[in-house]
Amino acid sequence: MALDSETLAQFLDTLDRFVKARLIPAEDRVADEDDIPAELVAEIREMGLFGMSIPEAHGGLGLSMAEEVQAAFILGQASPAFRSLVGTNNGIGAQGIIIDGTEAQKAHYLPKLASGEMIASFALTEPDAGSDAGSLRTTARRDGGDFILNGTKRYITNAPRADLFTVFARTNTAVKGASGVSAFLVEAGSSGLSLGRPDRKMGQKGSLTSDVILEDVRVPESAIIGGPARENQGFKTAMKVLDRGRLHISAVCVGAAERLIRDSLAFALDRRQFGEPIAEKQLIQAMLADSRAEAFAARCMIEETARRKDAGRNVSTEAACCKMYASEMVGRVADRAVQIHGGAGYMQEYAVERFYRDVRLFRIYEGTTQIQQLLIARNMIREMTGAA
Repeated sequence: MALDSETLAQFLDTLDRFVKARLIPAEDRVADEDDIPAELVAEIREMGLFGMSIPEAHGGLGLSMAEEVQAAFILGQASPAFRSLVGTNNGIGAQGIIIDGTEAQKAHYLPKLASGEMIASFALTEPDAGSDAGSLRTTARRDGGDFILNGTKRYITNAPRADLFTVFARTNTAVKGASGVSAFLVEAGSSGLSLGRPDRKMGQKGSLTSDVILEDVRVPESAIIGGPARENQGFKTAMKVLDRGRLHISAVCVGAAERLIRDSLAFALDRRQFGEPIAEKQLIQAMLADSRAEAFAARCMIEETARRKDAGRNVSTEAACCKMYASEMVGRVADRAVQIHGGAGYMQEYAVERFYRDVRLFRIYEGTTQIQQLLIARNMIREMTGAA
């Protein structure tokens, strides 16, 4: 359900002030400690950000796709760690339950995810299964009315702080590819579930990832998203939530780009060379203009695709276009931002140095640029030839 225009405007204004007053000033601390301070997590929870896209009936704000990307434009202007904290609760960690979960699963988990009482984690990637997710090796062997899960998941966002894992495991080993895979809801603390050491990453400090190790983890068949009737249907559930996730990440990329442009312009107006601000130099202006135009183009395509999704249209191709373009765009903007800052841009004193590393990940997760290219092209061919 979409909010009325006045309520939405108030929410976005409050979020913008919160980002500028509380999140951006804490960025250096988050980077240094590789964690988000507990008091900020509490404030994020109090603002309802864990439940932005969870239906109001289950305690969330119930934002539409068009409203969610507006919020992501704002959240993206702060360190990606903050967005990452709430992203899975609003996205792939909750949307599968919203779309395909049983009524019991919705009633039990969604209010806790919306409030931030539980933090979700999406455990799909494995050491030998990333873009080729259909090759995953984690198994779920039936034992009466239960399943026994074994395997290792890798680079799992929020795993070190997660309370609930959506674990994809192969329930039909006789079938190759994605058709024999189920999605299980597994709570932290389950016997046999353990975590690897938190990963040491190039960037995005404060966004915690680690391995998730499953050794004879026993769960009831009711833990399958959608219940036993949806055994071997896990990837179908995953595919249903991808468009929303891609649009969300695309909007975060735009927010980061707009922050970088703002910081670069402020620096260029302050920094003087040859008797005048470097903002007066035409080559600096060219970099600023290119960045502004590309960020604006990405914002427009995301907003239009979000509107189409809310209207019930199939936006698989458009969402992939947004993810591909926006994630590549913010990389170019970050590179120009460092260049505009000159030597200062290579110093940790300035946020552009951190963002330059942080935004590199956007071209990889939620589907790499190359996967988006394949998806777009294959959809084009299918549409032209009429293939199923």
